[in-house]
Amino acid sequence: MSLSMFKLFGLVASALVLGASPARGSDTDSTGLAPEPGEELSGGDTTVFDTSPKAFGFPARNLREEHRASFFVGHSFFNENWVVAPASTAGRDGLGPLFNARSCSSCHFKDGRSRPPELGEPMVSMLMRLSVPGHGPHNEPVPDPVYGDQIQGQAIPGIPPEADVFVEYEELCGRFGDGEGFSLRKPIYRVKNLGYGALAKEVMMSPRVAPAMVGLGLLEAVAEQTMRALADQQRRDAQGISGRVNIVWDKSAGKMAPGRYGWKAEQPSVLQQAAAAFVGDIGITSSVMPEENYTARQAVCAKAPSGGHPEVSDKILNDVVIYSRTLAVPARRNWGDPAVLRGKALFAQANCAACHVPKMQTGACAELPELSNQIIRPYPDLLLHDMGEELADHRPVFQAGGRDWRTAPLWGIGLLGKVNGHTCLLHDGRARNLGEAILWHGGEAEAAREKFRAMPKTDREALMAFLQSL
Repeated sequence: MSLSMFKLFGLVASALVLGASPARGSDTDSTGLAPEPGEELSGGDTTVFDTSPKAFGFPARNLREEHRASFFVGHSFFNENWVVAPASTAGRDGLGPLFNARSCSSCHFKDGRSRPPELGEPMVSMLMRLSVPGHGPHNEPVPDPVYGDQIQGQAIPGIPPEADVFVEYEELCGRFGDGEGFSLRKPIYRVKNLGYGALAKEVMMSPRVAPAMVGLGLLEAVAEQTMRALADQQRRDAQGISGRVNIVWDKSAGKMAPGRYGWKAEQPSVLQQAAAAFVGDIGITSSVMPEENYTARQAVCAKAPSGGHPEVSDKILNDVVIYSRTLAVPARRNWGDPAVLRGKALFAQANCAACHVPKMQTGACAELPELSNQIIRPYPDLLLHDMGEELADHRPVFQAGGRDWRTAPLWGIGLLGKVNGHTCLLHDGRARNLGEAILWHGGEAEAAREKFRAMPKTDREALMAFLQSL
């Protein structure tokens, strides 16, 4: 790929972060950078200190005793497989009839991030979203008339699965400013073995890996006013960065609300995100999402056994939600290392923090006071940004356009390899490491990416050291 073509790629990556700091007891490092007190506490008082392969699986450090039972019950239902109804396993039957996974942890392994399949293998822990042009009554995407809003590659006995999705890659080569080469992999998707006829001719498809689960409740506790203030500040700064709040339908509240979760910020709450995953990924209905996950054109599915109406009780759903909201963020590592501090400065100089905001404060959270008024360092602004044509899926979701993606949180990203055994990043896992994730970003992030690409190797390594500390 020519250097001019590489200007299509951009920086403010879903693998970027800001804010390293010297270790405790140190005032400044040799560069003169001063630490910020408490900068290692990514999740404020909820932060846990663990760097093991189980680092993403602990309850908030300040979780109250009255919430611990729900956390551990939720942990059980998050990790155990659901089974086909009827079954003697009370409260765990109703799988399918179509599904992507048998449990939440099948995709969020160890509460972490999933990855694309190996070459020649179908998707298992990631999925393909579907929609057709147009929008519903609340501006939501319109599902494919046969296959719904995602392809489900598995089914219970006697029911045809929907399809298999495979990915292969084209390698794109480029060079850093100092002449060192790099290669990026561009994904190409193929849908095979369609079980219910053809997809709509105008179908829009968008692949998704499952993100890590840590810190979800803290992000939910960030006030809408904070999100809008960040968007206003970006517009005032007039540096080509202009984030937007996605406004989505909140089923429980019966009104439009800011989107916070999902790669395009399409879900307003942990409750709705969990209920949507239960029905869409596992085929488990709830009071929030009471309709089964098949369409009228898949009539054979209507004959499948049900686990009840709904299949997951409000009590169990609430326990899973509490579990998901109170999974703790691990503390930073090596935040006082000189290379990390230098990487922090470089991150700021490249203007990565315009989107990957280093610090914010949560508001009041009546249901979980443990999450209230916490100084947190997640490194997103929770806003939508145009990330360029190379990352575009051309699939609108509410107010998110085909080139728009929500700024992803970066806390815990340095532990991904240890927890999940891979470092695949971005919405589809195409980036094999942090550097590739930076190089894929364009649009509003192009200027920041080009600053990274122009850095000498020693500076790039310092920036990577900073990101690995998060």
